[in-house]
Formats: sequence, structure tokens, C-alpha cells
Amino acid sequence: MDNRSCCLMEGDPISQVMPPLLILAFVLGALGNGLALCGFCFHMKTWKPSTIYLFNLAVADFLLMICLPLRTDYYLRHRHWAFKDIPCRLVLFTLAMNRAGSIIFLTVVAVDRYFKVVHPHHMVNGISNRTAAGLVCIIWTLVILGTLYLLMENHLCVQDNVLSCESFIMESANGWHDIMFQLEFFLPLGIILFCSFKMVWSLRQRQQLARQTRMKKATRLIMVVAAVFITCYLPSVLARLYFLWTVSSSACDPSVHLALHVTLSFTYLNSMLDPLVYYFSSPSFPKFYTKLKIRRLRSKQPRHSKTRRPEELPVSNLCRKNCISVGNSFQRQTGVQWDFQVC
Repeated sequence: MDNRSCCLMEGDPISQVMPPLLILAFVLGALGNGLALCGFCFHMKTWKPSTIYLFNLAVADFLLMICLPLRTDYYLRHRHWAFKDIPCRLVLFTLAMNRAGSIIFLTVVAVDRYFKVVHPHHMVNGISNRTAAGLVCIIWTLVILGTLYLLMENHLCVQDNVLSCESFIMESANGWHDIMFQLEFFLPLGIILFCSFKMVWSLRQRQQLARQTRMKKATRLIMVVAAVFITCYLPSVLARLYFLWTVSSSACDPSVHLALHVTLSFTYLNSMLDPLVYYFSSPSFPKFYTKLKIRRLRSKQPRHSKTRRPEELPVSNLCRKNCISVGNSFQRQTGVQWDFQVC
């Protein structure tokens, strides 16, 4: 990247807006995905292909958690990169892997639910965990190959003693990077929307099936997937398309650059919203979160003022109480004096 690729703006509003957004995404994303990974690793009793897909979605989000502190530091320094060339390439490569991995695994989750609802007897629904793991390996291989070009290029730009690290050149189209950026969105978007509409249409045709709780949960899940996908990725795609259509007048335009950077931060919000997908995907996660709430409430209760409930009384006291009750009943009915010493 040469000096002409740098667009440094006076006041740099990007450096004022981005750090709070990235800190919020990091804190909530780390909390949500940390709990999700805990649920997958320690509280998931049985694994199915759908569980494997969701686990890898959480792994993709974890890649983002590694990069966000460095990107936050970058914006806090007013877009001055302090870690040289190789870390810059690694961070941009990892961010691209997170975006591509999250998009693909969200799409796979949607397709998996589509086959279970619309084609319940299809052979796809009977694949083994080993086959699903093999599919996951193929997906990660394609993701790495599709973003490997970011490791092969220098993304640093020096101008006015400021060293910037950006994956997009802000004065022109970016060739393969722009193609991948758009293709990664529109192709999965078409698949997710197709699956959503087909599921809703199929359930409307089969009203009795639509009333089943399992089908309602599947429909709710794919709607959450579509909402997360559109919320996180559509704004940045539209902003980049606007820039490409107006590149002659938008080059180094502060408002256009601010819009692109802010909408790119929306893609980082997927790490905050993906735990919703986990929550609606399996009954294990609501139970897991409920257990965490119960443990938290118990830890807050005072331990010194515990009172025994009836079922917590010593066994001898309970036996004596029952014996006296039986004796009283026997005495009322027969008139015979009962010797309470027996108890």
C-alpha cells in the first residue's frame, strides 16, 4: 500500500466513535461467547451435527475477541498502528476469517433447520457427527483459502508520521477484497432468506405441524439467524457499495469514511448477538443459563440465618411426631389409653 492510499482527516471523528463501540462489542461478546463455550464444553450432554455447527460459530466469534483489543488500541491512537507489519496482516486476516466463518456457519445452521422442517425424511438429516466434522473442516479450509490473500499483502501506510493498518484502500476499488466482501454477504443472504420463507410456507400448509413446540422453536431459530445476519452485515455492505458507486467524489470524504468504519463495527456485533442463536438452538442452553441464575441467587443469600424446613428435621423427630399422631387417633376411636412412652 502506498502513501496515496492513506486518507487522514483533520479531527479524525472515526477515532472518537470507534473505541466505545469496540469496547462494548468486546465486553458483551467475551461474556456471551465465554458462557456459550462453557456450555458446549462442560454442560452439553449429547452432540449432534447442529451442535457441531454452533460450536464452530462460537469459535469464529472467539477469533474476533482476540483482535478487538488491538483494533481498539489502534483507534485510541487516532489510527496509528504500533505493532508493525506482520501483526497488522495477522489481525486483518483474523478479522476476515471471523466475518467469513460467522457468515458461513450461520448459513449452515439455517440450512440444517430448513431440512429438518421442510424435508424431515431427507438423508441430510441422518448424517453422523463424523460427517458433520468433516464438513466443518472443509468449511474452515475454504475460509482460510478465501482470506489468505490478506496475509500476502502489506497493509501499512505511512503519511505524516502516522502508520495506518487498513484492509480497504479508501481511494479506489480493492479488487478481490471487494469481490469477497460482497459475495460473502449476498450468496448466504439468498440462502438464508430462501430457507426462512420455505419454512414459514411449509408450516402454514401444515397447520397441525406448525402447532408443535419443536417446529415453533425451529422457525424462531431461523428468524433469529436471519435477523442477526442482516443486522450485522447489511449496513457495511451497503456503505461499501455506495463508496464504490461514488468513488470519484467519495475518495477521502470524511462522512463516507466514518459511515464505512462504523458500519464495519456492526460486523463485530455478531459476537454479541450469536449467543441468541445458541439460546434458541437447543434446550440445553436455557437450562444452563437458568442454573447459572440459581447459583448466583443462592450465593447472595445469607448463610447464618437458615431455618430448617419440615423435610429437613432430624429423622428421629419426624418418627416421634408421626407416632404420637397415630396414638391420638387410636385413643379417640377405641377409648383405650395409649402409652406415649412407646414413642
